[in-house]
Amino acid sequence: MKRLLAIELQKIWKNRASRILTLSYFVILSFIAMIASIKFDIGNFKIHFAEMGIFNFPFIWHFNTYIAASLKFFLAIVIVSMMANEYSYGTLKQNLIDGMSKKEFVLSKFLTVVLFAFISTIFVFVMSLILGYSFSSYNEFGIVFSDLEYLIAYFVKLVGFFSFCLFIGVLIKRSAFAIGFLFVWFLVENISHGILKFNIFNRDPLIDKIYNFFPLESMSNLIVEPFTRLSAIKNIQAAVGENSMKDYGIHFSSLLIVMVWTAIFIYSSYKIIQKRDL
Repeated sequence: MKRLLAIELQKIWKNRASRILTLSYFVILSFIAMIASIKFDIGNFKIHFAEMGIFNFPFIWHFNTYIAASLKFFLAIVIVSMMANEYSYGTLKQNLIDGMSKKEFVLSKFLTVVLFAFISTIFVFVMSLILGYSFSSYNEFGIVFSDLEYLIAYFVKLVGFFSFCLFIGVLIKRSAFAIGFLFVWFLVENISHGILKFNIFNRDPLIDKIYNFFPLESMSNLIVEPFTRLSAIKNIQAAVGENSMKDYGIHFSSLLIVMVWTAIFIYSSYKIIQKRDL
């Protein structure tokens, strides 16, 4: 496994575009810390995000994983390009000629996906600890390390999403078309969901339950938006007569759906490569 992973990392590092995108992803992730310095002063109305509690333990685990997950498209481009370059440069055929089996080839790609997700999760963990201990009002050990299940959900979400990107890259071969397909899939899921729910089935909750099993929707459901958990937002909602009853928890069933999709994407990638004339 170490040999397979070393081969893939060498391919990525030698590709200038992939190298820049990967480094940019982690640089942009670190910009989450800049949110702490944002202040708005509009007359008597003042907003200082750090003082709103977004970096308080344990809320920071929810907030940072949600924000970091929204930046995953940078690495998605790397994953798609990684597969497309195999066809463009003929490295896939060369690897097979050199003795690598098709199973080992797909495994090498999956290991890279898992490594990217793992490094990103560790990065978010360390960054959250630094920000939390710098700004949080609560530093007790039990509070600091509660709600760490958001990091598990973040890791599973990235592995699932990158596996989807890998599958699309295998299926379509060209990075531009593969990324376009990913965007179209996103639109189809969301638009069809909205049309069925609001225009045809009159807000029937069954539609939401069905779409919870769709790939991108299931990944999105792992970490729901954290903003309505903030006391400032709750006060505004209470003032206008709205009450948020949203479930912010991490559920095993949601994790399981994404893990099943991950297995489907990796297995499908293998079957496509196995049957395709390379």
